[in-house]
Amino acid sequence: MNGRDGVDVDLIPHHDAWDAGDLACGPMLLALKGRLERLALGQVFQLVTRDEGAPVDVPAWCRLTGHRLLRAAHPYYHLERRKD
Repeated sequence: MNGRDGVDVDLIPHHDAWDAGDLACGPMLLALKGRLERLALGQVFQLVTRDEGAPVDVPAWCRLTGHRLLRAAHPYYHLERRKD
């Protein structure tokens, strides 16, 4: 599958993935927090979300939490779990 930027997201290495569908950003970000906590430090997570607020909310959440946003091409996002 290709993201909005034309990159084949299946070629981006990641350790876990979650398709949050149309889940609103508030509940989605709470669930995402728990999913990232299960990863080892520095591992990459692929998030798929179709929520219209995600292009603003996901980068803002990463800045607030310290997780690194590696790539954002709505609806695909690749996040690196913060290194404590």
